[in-house]
Amino acid sequence: MRKTTMDNTNIYLSGARLVSVSDLASNIKDDKAVAIVNDNGERKAALGGQFCPESQEGAVPALYMLPVPTGSSLGDEAFKKDYGLKYAYMGGAMAYGLSSVEMVVAFAQAGCLGSLGTGGSSMSEIAEKIDEIKGAIGDKAFAVNLLFSITEQLNEVNVAKMYIEKGVPAIEASAYVSITKALVYYRASGLSMDENGTIIRAHKIIAKVSREEVAIAFMSPAEPKVIESMRKEGLITDEQAALAAYVPIADDITVEADSGGHTDNKALVSLLPAVIAIRDELQQKHKYSQRVRIGAAGGISTPQATLAAFEMGASYVVTGSVNQACTEAATSDYVKELLSQVSINDVTMCPGIDSFELGVKVQVVKKNTMLPLNAQRLYDSYTDYKSFEEIPDKLRNRIIKNYFKMPAEDVWEECIKYYTEHGPGRLEAAAANPKVKMALMFKWYVGLSVHWAIDDTPNRRMDFMIMCGPSMGAFNNWAKGTFLAKAENRSVAIIAKALMDGAAMLSLENTAKEACKAV
Repeated sequence: MRKTTMDNTNIYLSGARLVSVSDLASNIKDDKAVAIVNDNGERKAALGGQFCPESQEGAVPALYMLPVPTGSSLGDEAFKKDYGLKYAYMGGAMAYGLSSVEMVVAFAQAGCLGSLGTGGSSMSEIAEKIDEIKGAIGDKAFAVNLLFSITEQLNEVNVAKMYIEKGVPAIEASAYVSITKALVYYRASGLSMDENGTIIRAHKIIAKVSREEVAIAFMSPAEPKVIESMRKEGLITDEQAALAAYVPIADDITVEADSGGHTDNKALVSLLPAVIAIRDELQQKHKYSQRVRIGAAGGISTPQATLAAFEMGASYVVTGSVNQACTEAATSDYVKELLSQVSINDVTMCPGIDSFELGVKVQVVKKNTMLPLNAQRLYDSYTDYKSFEEIPDKLRNRIIKNYFKMPAEDVWEECIKYYTEHGPGRLEAAAANPKVKMALMFKWYVGLSVHWAIDDTPNRRMDFMIMCGPSMGAFNNWAKGTFLAKAENRSVAIIAKALMDGAAMLSLENTAKEACKAV
């Protein structure tokens, strides 16, 4: 925060509103600057007023003048300029369409960057949503999620091709453990050089990472052999192949800490500085014309956390869980109401549908649902037994009655219908191995638990899976006693402005306190 020292023997203020520094934020109205003054030996903040001679009655010596910041003044200016934003603020993608078209549009109209969730959606559904977004926001920036799939690399390339054809300006790459052909294709196909020799990056990539080695991969240029392969296939031009050596895969890296859904539960205060240091090393090595920007996600839901992220060096912040309780989220009113009531301790880890067989866990709400316990019991049964039939009668009957709520044969018929269209190879594997069949049946329950929550399916509330991190509870604590305490009053634009402007006011208060100590 910039501050200007005043000569307190010559500069005085009169008619100002004098308040304690700790009450500064709540008293600021349309003030553009605040003064630190000496009020009979006590340091106070002065709002308004006018400069005057020392002899004027009621005049107080002005020691510092501090500009009043706004949320739009926080963060990396290049990030805001590149995406045409007012705020260095992004709403991250949430699977199963929770970060909906309406949410992305609301973010764009508020001067923030929104990312469309694509997990669980077909290519045709995604394409239709992209058209809706572009029709609603015009030339404003938005992002679309691109999810890593170890078993569907070809489909991933097809999705990337569709993004290119639809003119998607940026993708948010999630769950990647390495750089894939789809990422390189999207990135390189948007490269060109202008008449001044500047490399234009028409296809931007924002990579969400929680591991240092993955961050390094995204902050490095694409491997030459991959570039050459795509050049020979005609996917990219000779010029694009040449330019790819001078740019990193990603423009921006979102460091994801303890978040909802898939998470490594890492602390932002440890991970963010580590990735920033790696960025600086790679920038020194590659001499990029534009350095990679580092954002912060996971736990961003209060002005205090927002400011902390910026002060640790984040170029931008990303919210997730808190947006799920907003009016624009594509989930049920019941879920939104429940999310508005959870505490920091009302979340836990449980097996998810992705890589269920490996025990990969996601962070979810445990309040008012048995899903976390049920999913864990299914995973334990999967690891303990070779087939569904081998499970002891008492436990097997409990699963059928309380989890499936239909005969096991009917569940398997549902699995056959689904995998016939989405993965016939899995049915072949199940026919050869009863343990695979058992896994598919258990994944039927875990997978549908997300949709039951979104649709508020009758008689299934105790089976809802609601992916959420502790940041939701932190937001609820902060919003207690305000109009934002109620779910129906929450919108992504209002929350974004509240967090950013709130962080700016906290920054001002901190600077004012420092100024008081210095004089």
